[in-house]
Amino acid sequence: MRRLTVLGALVVFLAVLITPTLRSYLRAQGDINGLRGQVASQQADIRSLQAQQKQWNDPAYVKAQAAKRLGFAAPGATLTVVVDQQGTVHKVTKSGVVAATTASSTHPWYGQLWQSLVRTPPR
Repeated sequence: MRRLTVLGALVVFLAVLITPTLRSYLRAQGDINGLRGQVASQQADIRSLQAQQKQWNDPAYVKAQAAKRLGFAAPGATLTVVVDQQGTVHKVTKSGVVAATTASSTHPWYGQLWQSLVRTPPR
């Protein structure tokens, strides 16, 4: 009976000693797995950004984006701007539609800028 009591006390002592260490180890492993997931996500973002950088290093892509987003045309090209009844602005060159955007406001740009700075009172 005495051996069993000593053995039981030893098992309880070891359990008390090991439990916090095991808990810390498992928590650290969970943190490591979470960080590995973050690293993989960030590496995917890096690959995506590097692909975008490669595109932007191509002068033809930059010209195409300037034409599409800003409505720019090459020197010597004729640019025609058409606004339909819905307020959609179509910028057209000889090669076809360059950009189609919706007119956001009939106010001039400086009025839109001022309205973006004016603070509306809370309701």
